Formats: sequence, C-alpha cells, structure tokens
Amino acid sequence: MSEANKTLVRRWFDEVWNQGREETIDELFAAHGIGYGLGDTEAPIQGPAGIKPFVRNLRGALPDIHMKIEDIIAEGDRVTVRITAEGTHKGGNSGVAPTGRRVRIEGIVVVRIANGQIVEGWNSWDQLGLLRQIGALPAAKGPDRFISARA
Repeated sequence: MSEANKTLVRRWFDEVWNQGREETIDELFAAHGIGYGLGDTEAPIQGPAGIKPFVRNLRGALPDIHMKIEDIIAEGDRVTVRITAEGTHKGGNSGVAPTGRRVRIEGIVVVRIANGQIVEGWNSWDQLGLLRQIGALPAAKGPDRFISARA
C-alpha cells in the first residue's frame, strides 16, 4: 500500500502542479476530502471544488511553477513529502501585480489516502517567503531574531 500511495502523491504533484491538469484533481482528491493550510486563513477547503481555486490562483501567479519532491516517506495510509516549488511571478492572482521575479519556496505536505484518493491533506509551506520574494512584504533586514545570539 505504501508504494501505491507514494505513486499517487507523485502523480498529484506532477499532473496537478507541474502540468496543470485539473481533471487529475477530480480523480485523485475525494469529494469529501479536506485540505488544511492552503490559504491565508485557518479555513479548511473541501473536495475538488474547494482546492481548484487555490491551484488556479497559485498557478496563475506562477504559471511556470514546478514542484519538485525532495523527500517522500509513506507509512500505512499516510504519505509525507518535502517539496520545493519554483516559478516566475508573472500573474496577479496572488493579489500583487506581476513582478517577473523568480521565486523559490519550500513546504511539507502530509496526506491521508483511502480508496485510491486523497481524503485529508495537511500543508505547511512558506507563504511568508513567497510574499517577500514577490515584494508584497518587505524583506527581512538585520540578524534573524530567532537564531541570532542575544545577550
């Protein structure tokens, strides 16, 4: 089961994100599936109709987005991936006018799979880094307050 689940997740990232195939969302994301951590609120999304706007908006902002799976681990009905996404900010779908800047963001995704579909997904990705890279927020200046030595 673990290998089949890893294959499903690899297909998700390749077809949905790298190829932009929305029909794969309908096939691989359960109608009752729930996704967490995708927007800028705590609100979960439900089903393919809930996830499609997120995919459209991110792919609209970064039309050449490429998601690379750096690590993939499966156990039982869960698969965890560490991903790197790269693309060029060419669209205004992020609420920020296109800058033409190349961006690189990282994330961790854990999904639960049942009956050959994603039924739950927990997403943690660098939204702050994305907003800084496209100029929506100022870049951090000075030493990092969390890792610098303080007296």
